[in-house]
Parts: sequence; structure tokens; C-alpha cells
Amino acid sequence: QVQLVESGGGLVQPGGSLRLSCAASESIVGFYTVGWYRQILGNEREFVAMIAQTDHTAYADFVKGRFAISRDNANNTMYLQMNSLQPDDTAVYYCRARNPGQEYWGQGTQVTVSS
Repeated sequence: QVQLVESGGGLVQPGGSLRLSCAASESIVGFYTVGWYRQILGNEREFVAMIAQTDHTAYADFVKGRFAISRDNANNTMYLQMNSLQPDDTAVYYCRARNPGQEYWGQGTQVTVSS
């Protein structure tokens, strides 16, 4: 059972930046994809960004040009650099690791964008 632990959330002013981390209990190299999702209060969980084994990346339209996903395979960690944050980005952010037929989620980290 893979454990994923997010960190790096917090309160930031509009226009500010945060970097989220997701530390895995084992290697993330073997996962088909690893990525980030978010859940805005009262809404469904939604896709934010992903990176595949091939290093192909994909982003939701609402974060393109502002967020960047990356991973450090040596340290079993992936990151989400978030820039130009806006109040609409306020949400709980979750990391996910996926193989066909398997998926693992972290517990989430709260990001609040407010002045």
C-alpha cells in the first residue's frame, strides 16, 4: 500500500505563489501517472495536472501557464509549483498515483488564496 503525504499548503495573497509537495512511501518511477487534483468546497474533485512515466505532462485549462508539475524520482516526491494564485484556486489539493486498476491518494492539503 503506497502512502502519499502532501505538504506546502497554506494562506497566500492573490498573485502569490506556493509549492506543494507529495512524498511517497515508495518509488514513484513505476507509476503510470502521478498527478494533482483539487476539490473546491461544495464541488466535485477535479483534475489539475499530471506527469506520466514518459515525462509527458498535462494540465487543466484553468491552470495552464500558472502551475507546473514536476517530480524528483530519487526522493519519491512530486511537486506542484503554483504561481499567480487567485481566490478561485482556493481548495484542498490532493496528489494521486495511478496504475491501471490501482490508484492511491494523499490526505490533501488546504490552499487558501485571500487578501
